[in-house]
Amino acid sequence: MRVAVVEDDDGVGDALVDALRARAHTPERMRRGDELLLHHRGFDAVLLDLGLPDTDGLVILRQLRAVSDIPVIILTARDDERSVVRGLRTGADDYLVKPPRLNELVARLEVVTRRRRPADEQPPDVVVAGDVRVELTARTATVAGETVPLTSKEFELLAALAARPGEAISRQQLMDEIWGDAYVAISRTLDVHMNGLRSKLNRPGLISTIRGFGYRWGT
Repeated sequence: MRVAVVEDDDGVGDALVDALRARAHTPERMRRGDELLLHHRGFDAVLLDLGLPDTDGLVILRQLRAVSDIPVIILTARDDERSVVRGLRTGADDYLVKPPRLNELVARLEVVTRRRRPADEQPPDVVVAGDVRVELTARTATVAGETVPLTSKEFELLAALAARPGEAISRQQLMDEIWGDAYVAISRTLDVHMNGLRSKLNRPGLISTIRGFGYRWGT
């Protein structure tokens, strides 16, 4: 995910950039609102501070919304209700108060980008990577033409990754999607199913591990 980080404070901005890079995203730092207005095309999401040196962030957001529907999360020190309401009504997709919890921030970025994904960019029903073919609706997977006997949870794990090729997906997101809030999933549960899935596919490198974060489908 390519993220515009619009933040003039170097300490905060550098920390956000480092955190996003560690989670396999591609952040680009901007210090002024006019930079965002000039260069917003090509980004998947925006983290926008309100206290910018050139113009108030809400003004920038209003101008951005006139030309783009790119997902925007306001990240600011303003925590009063009036500011939150104004930010959301001006067009922000979400609103977080500094300092953010980084895992929560990344999760919210994933949510707002999925919400804004156009219908023609929805994941395909069939995903092919080399000689591996995954049919999401039919819930089947084949390798070199041979059906792979996956358990229900192994296929759900495979589908969650294959439906978003190239996207970094966190361990927590996978556990939430597959086991749900009603089940208190533990890390070991995910590890067991991931090991089983990788063993049955027998295609090293197809599912890559992102240290300290999660996994990615595709080489």
